[in-house]
Amino acid sequence: MTFQISDLAQLGWNSFFLSQLDTDDLETFIPVRVMSVHRNRLDVIGLAPDQTPLDEAIPPYSVPDGPEEMTATVGDWLLLDPESLKAERLLERQSLFKRRAPGTGRKLQLIAANVDTLFIVSSCNQDFNVPRLERYLALARDAGVTPVIILTKSDLTDDPHAYVQQASRIMPGVMVEILDARDPEQITRLHPWCTRGQTIAFVGSSGVGKSTLINTLMGDDTIATAGIREDDAKGRHTTTGRQFHQLPSGAWLLDTPGMRELQLTDVQEGIDAVFADIVELAEACRFGDCRHETEPGCAVTAAIDNGTLDPKRLHRWRKLALEDMHNTQTIAERRTREKAFGKMIKNTVAYKKRFRDD
Repeated sequence: MTFQISDLAQLGWNSFFLSQLDTDDLETFIPVRVMSVHRNRLDVIGLAPDQTPLDEAIPPYSVPDGPEEMTATVGDWLLLDPESLKAERLLERQSLFKRRAPGTGRKLQLIAANVDTLFIVSSCNQDFNVPRLERYLALARDAGVTPVIILTKSDLTDDPHAYVQQASRIMPGVMVEILDARDPEQITRLHPWCTRGQTIAFVGSSGVGKSTLINTLMGDDTIATAGIREDDAKGRHTTTGRQFHQLPSGAWLLDTPGMRELQLTDVQEGIDAVFADIVELAEACRFGDCRHETEPGCAVTAAIDNGTLDPKRLHRWRKLALEDMHNTQTIAERRTREKAFGKMIKNTVAYKKRFRDD
């Protein structure tokens, strides 16, 4: 099998993935990227099964789902066996978004892999929510993905720049763009992140204009849209699953449903990046285990007293940190319990077998 590995660059392939391959791998396997995940199969795109060269838009084709230990998500790179089309290897991810699955369970749910930029969409109305934006920023920074806050529906307020100022203060250096999602000229501000081979993910609650924004980027009505309810400015879900769309610029766009039950799991580094001001203050506290409540020499409470730190921001930091710690510890504890339970069952079966033999 011979082909130019550079052909895969249009799908997001780069030196990070190439460095994971041996010379023989290029002769033995087919590199493909996962476009969507179904119950028993994956839709992938890459070198076609008949080994025809890549062109600008090879349609995805279906392959069998891999084994449980090779669980793939949208955006992953796989090496396929050219005969069976079964996944032989899951390449190491450059970035990964994950969450605790909705509900009371503790199972981790993979959202997307190998994303370059996260467009965090909010709107200039009641949907604008600082704690929600902080959550998305923590996820992006922990995954090593560039976050960009996009504010839509600026026509719904008399002072749209007040929203820009609030968003810009959430995290030092965060990029904030305000635009009309229906205007192709204003959408050009996003083009620096939408170049050939780049992968962009969208997040944000329903009704903020994600689908409209995507359609404008696509240049058509690929995604269904729905208006907002006038009584509470909330939107209706119009996206039902994660899937890739290729933009005219050659970038790949990942659309995700509104994540109403988003839970942080194992993203402490991301939280520290978003709340870097509080982390820096905490390092100046007199005691290393300071809880920033009533301890003497606390730099955090001193900043609140002198008006340089908003106590609401401290409260949100504590809430996210505790949530992350709870979810992360719970997952680890569950794995320990399941391992112990499995060992107990194994020992019980062995004991019963010996009893019958005797």
